[in-house]
Amino acid sequence: MQLLPIDRRSNLSREEFIENYLKPKRPVVFTDLAKDWPALSKWTFEWLRDNHGDLEVPLFDNNVHNSKSYYQAAKTMRFGDYLSLIEKGPSDLRIFLFDIFKKAPELKSDIRFPTIMDGFLKSYKFMFFGGQNSVVNLHYDMDCSHVFLTQFQTRKQIILFSPEDSEKIYHHPYTVQSHIDPLKPDYEKFPALKNVKGYEAIIGHGETIFMPSLWWHYIKYVDGGFSVALRANDSVFTQVRGGYNLVRHTVIDKGMNFLMGENWKKWKEKKAIENAQEALKEEA
Repeated sequence: MQLLPIDRRSNLSREEFIENYLKPKRPVVFTDLAKDWPALSKWTFEWLRDNHGDLEVPLFDNNVHNSKSYYQAAKTMRFGDYLSLIEKGPSDLRIFLFDIFKKAPELKSDIRFPTIMDGFLKSYKFMFFGGQNSVVNLHYDMDCSHVFLTQFQTRKQIILFSPEDSEKIYHHPYTVQSHIDPLKPDYEKFPALKNVKGYEAIIGHGETIFMPSLWWHYIKYVDGGFSVALRANDSVFTQVRGGYNLVRHTVIDKGMNFLMGENWKKWKEKKAIENAQEALKEEA
């Protein structure tokens, strides 16, 4: 597996972004896309704890993909207590797809939707929190939108793969998931990974990574911290694909997990290996 650095750009114009990154679906790190957001100077651990610490939040751990706890929260906690937990040191507990703006609508004025492209989905603003060394398994976003992820306070490592390599990174059928570890690739178990090229970046406070539609991403919290994801859609195709993914996940995947449990997970793992083997044969 080869990991190449993602472009880092400052003062990137709308025209250049559209021509060089949006149209060809190439990832890029903006160093200054969010420079005018009040949130950059305002949203510290202490400020969020003091002003919104009483919120009750669902927390997810590394068992989120186990058949018995499939996509279920491991526990709930006061938001302020959770922020203190991840500020102190390592934890595998994460918050994802957290629409804090519904619970605290005054926070909406602290961020700005970029003008770098059209099609931003202004009703979909989500926050993500994680402890040091916690990871987000390799996946692509179910709704197939472009994602602009802005990091706050600390650092986050992001590894991306093109959708062209979906089979070679062992995509689990009927899901948007892969369970390979790009930081520790097991070439004996997953030999197709030797033929995969990925892209890597570490983003810090105030930096934004553009993850194109359908691109796979693996995320590791270098330090405990948080980010905001804004989404944009410039294609009817991705809207249709997103709807299909939602049906496939809620009806087929969750339904079969309910009926078959661990056997459904094993079937997906087996099918992912078979599909990767076929992809290698086609390349030979």
